[in-house]
Amino acid sequence: MLLTGRLKSLLPHVVRRIIRLNRLNISNTSGMAEGYKQANVVILHKSLADDFEKFCRANDGPLPLLFRSQPGDWKCPSLSSDSDIRTDCLQYRVYEHGACTGSLKSLKEYSEQLKDMVTFYLGCSFSFEKAVQSAGIPVRNVEQKCNVSMYKTAVPCYSVPPFCCNLVVTMRPIPESKLEAAVLATSELKEAHGAPVHMGDPGLLGIYIYIYTDYGDPVHLHPGDIPVFWACGVTGAEAVINCRAPLAFTHSPGCMFITDLKNNNVRSLRGVPQVHCISQDPLHFSIVSAEAAQKIKTLETLIGIDPGDRGIIHLQRQDELLKACLAISHARSVLITTGFPTHFTYEPPEENDGPPGALAIAAMLQALEKEVAIVTDQRAMDLNKKIIEEAVQLGILKKPVPLLSYQRESADSALMFLCDNGNSGRPSRYDHLIAIERAGMAADGNYYNARKVNIKHLVDPIDELFLAAQTIPGVTTTGVGDGGNELGMGKVKDAVKKHIRNGDVIACDVEADFTVVAGVSNWGGYGIACALYILRTCEMHDRYLRKAVGFPQLSEKMAWQSALPSVSKEEKLLKTLVRLGVRSGKTASLEMEVDGLPFYNTHSLLIEKLL
Repeated sequence: MLLTGRLKSLLPHVVRRIIRLNRLNISNTSGMAEGYKQANVVILHKSLADDFEKFCRANDGPLPLLFRSQPGDWKCPSLSSDSDIRTDCLQYRVYEHGACTGSLKSLKEYSEQLKDMVTFYLGCSFSFEKAVQSAGIPVRNVEQKCNVSMYKTAVPCYSVPPFCCNLVVTMRPIPESKLEAAVLATSELKEAHGAPVHMGDPGLLGIYIYIYTDYGDPVHLHPGDIPVFWACGVTGAEAVINCRAPLAFTHSPGCMFITDLKNNNVRSLRGVPQVHCISQDPLHFSIVSAEAAQKIKTLETLIGIDPGDRGIIHLQRQDELLKACLAISHARSVLITTGFPTHFTYEPPEENDGPPGALAIAAMLQALEKEVAIVTDQRAMDLNKKIIEEAVQLGILKKPVPLLSYQRESADSALMFLCDNGNSGRPSRYDHLIAIERAGMAADGNYYNARKVNIKHLVDPIDELFLAAQTIPGVTTTGVGDGGNELGMGKVKDAVKKHIRNGDVIACDVEADFTVVAGVSNWGGYGIACALYILRTCEMHDRYLRKAVGFPQLSEKMAWQSALPSVSKEEKLLKTLVRLGVRSGKTASLEMEVDGLPFYNTHSLLIEKLL
């Protein structure tokens, strides 16, 4: 028997010859012929071949197609000079009518049946292990001398009948400090599955007990390691099982076909990847290109100017807009709240900063086909219903947004509102909560406008939803404000107390996970809408969102673009608010202004700059 440590330095054709002679007593090909591509193998009857190729093209993250043979052809000249697919994998699996009926070292006994069968060679993550190691990143399965861990997920692949299945992934533990390097090392290697499809808690993929693998071996995490998941070619075996073909073959998981091709055939994604943590419970990281991230930083700078000279520069935290929008981008369902009844002597008492920004966010969420609802004060339901109806007529919203109210009836009212039967251990109705220019509770339990007037009698305790969200795994929150007394600004309350006029009294005490500080809160809403658009048109982020299955959704780009705020839409909406008696925050004026700043040449110019 050959010493396995020498296998990594051997050329592929030598390794194949050794495998063909059945001279290896090892369980997988990880680390063999370092720097050369390895391939998953699926062998099907020729009548299924065209549909399986379409299935691969539709799910090219897990199933990057390297080569398709002709029926009965046991060679693959574009991948190897001298090979025989019947003998050149360490081990094979036989499937009959969807059931695995055995494992074999050779398929020669099936030579007659193979004459009517087509072999698919699909990219493998073993191919990128050398690149990962060269970037100074440990590969734990190689260190631990075992197969990589493989798991079935709850993520459905794009179906091409008769082929349908859920995604299978490999897991490699990566030190948190090396996450970005791991993404960079693999993102260009598209034929080896490319960048990861998930980083963080396995439960977000539907993997709940990851010490038990579906395929391969358990790989142990070191302290500080993060579970990182790549799409896996064993997805092809799952598709074979589900199609219930009378006879099919695959490689045994981890027992790859080793090609003569080096890992230098790459297709470039736009830009360099960045990795950002968007949730601690459950732990969740996201990916975005440096180009898209820089655009969002520019948006953050634009909305952060301080025309009222309030001192908000002291409240701003770098990259909060980016992180908030990454979290929102991953959300399925979003709850928005707005409403600041600063004008307590008028009816209605609401100001016109907040609703336009909230509707700008809602419009983009609708375009991105996310569920969205708005929660506001019970006494303001009729007003907000009219505003939403007008927004639909003006073409700002595609359809009405469900309008809700929240009242505290018991100690668990907030949990009952957010979760099924108030059980925080079950999925929440909303993945993300956004407060934009929403009156926030101060440390003394009251609600104050900027002039230090207590307006608690006009404010329903929607803060409780944000406090409850802190106890629900998987729910993140964003607060948008311009003065520090808005819901969610508790994250920067010390700076509010120190730098904002009356801050020692008015500062909101309730934190959000992300705090977006803008010169005018509406601008924060416009910035979020624009940033969500940038993320969805970022190829790296889009691929990560869809877990590298299905097709890019760039065909929807025009719909997303039409949902962006515009000068025309915001002008019409502000005129509607004036007509409904909703006043400027600073001056109580019923003019075309917000927070005392004229719409024309101030707000309109800012919208143009964002676009």
